[in-house]
Amino acid sequence: MTTAPGTMRRMTESLRDFFVATAGVAGALIGLLFVAISVAQDRLTSEHADPVHQVRASAALTAFTNALTISLFALISNSGIGWASVSVGIVGVLFIAGSLISLLRERQAHQTALRDATFLIGQLVVFGLQLRYGLRLVANAHDTDAAQAIATLVVVCFLLGIARSWELVGGPSFSFLGQSFAFLRERRDGSQSDD
Repeated sequence: MTTAPGTMRRMTESLRDFFVATAGVAGALIGLLFVAISVAQDRLTSEHADPVHQVRASAALTAFTNALTISLFALISNSGIGWASVSVGIVGVLFIAGSLISLLRERQAHQTALRDATFLIGQLVVFGLQLRYGLRLVANAHDTDAAQAIATLVVVCFLLGIARSWELVGGPSFSFLGQSFAFLRERRDGSQSDD
């Protein structure tokens, strides 16, 4: 979608403010992730390091770095958003491919590998959309819909990175389905023991 010059200028100013904020947030989150990784260094780098934790750490770093790269290039120039999105989108797709191969090699050892693979596929969708909208911006630098979509994907990358970081540090998970199945299992086991 092409817009009038005045509207494009307002959109550009609005997105510039957004990317100033997201660049700061991404930098802070990367710093916190480095602290978390240094605390959990044995789980990630020792001889018996768990590949699932390594994938989680790398996925979080990839998501945050993706958001930081797009934000910083957006601050350099509007035309930088498209090429930056395409470049880090390709890197993201390659990272996901490598991570999925790593999880496939470890699938017998970890029951959580399927959940991690599902999460990675979700991240792959984000990178795929980012490539699509980045290419649209490369073709038409005034495509405000594509620019807005990339801004939204930056937010999604933050959410993905935070979720992966939470899992990396061992934060509790209270998923609706997981808790529902546990509740039903407990009810079933309780009623069988009453019989």
